Amino acid sequence: MIDGLDQWEPEKGTPQGAVISPLLANIYLNKVDHDMSIAGHEMVRYADDFVILCSTEEEAKKALTEVKAKMEERGLTMHPEKTRIVDATIKGGFDFLGYHFERNTRWPRNKSMKKLKDTIRQKTKRTSGESMKCIIENLNRSLKGWFEYFRHSNRKTFQMTDKWIRMRLRSILRKRQGRHGKGGGTDHWRWPNAYFSGLGLFTLTTAHEQARQSR
Repeated sequence: MIDGLDQWEPEKGTPQGAVISPLLANIYLNKVDHDMSIAGHEMVRYADDFVILCSTEEEAKKALTEVKAKMEERGLTMHPEKTRIVDATIKGGFDFLGYHFERNTRWPRNKSMKKLKDTIRQKTKRTSGESMKCIIENLNRSLKGWFEYFRHSNRKTFQMTDKWIRMRLRSILRKRQGRHGKGGGTDHWRWPNAYFSGLGLFTLTTAHEQARQSR
């Protein structure tokens, strides 16, 4: 409303986080995809986030110059901090779409792992009054969804996460026996991995192995 009248003044760009933003980005940047492909560059893009895969630093510098020009033609500017040339074959790597890529492998970026662990902590509180079977059923819903997205991660990711999850579950059982501290030590004998498997716990490591075999 302007001076009591219905008026609309268009703004430049789209609101951060708007549901239509990815669609508009795909439409607006479609020509950039084709132009970079014609120029011989392999670009992987989701909405306005993308990486260009190159074999040498010289090729990367050329690609960066060209994509900046393509963006400027459309009135866009590259993010000054996120835009960089990275050698993914050495320590450091880069994050893209929830993953961290480094030294010819990939795993969930730190922010993605923190989000998962925060969810698991909420579902595995030591003071929970639910049966272990109910806790595991609730936990499985989050684990299955998370695995479907991050199934392409390095297998160590799943091994370490499974171990941490079982520690959380053993800590609940310790609490119920009036004992303090995290699940560990002889708790592995009291409640072995097979105990949780018997209750239906979704095991990331097993799911990863099955996915590899199916491929």
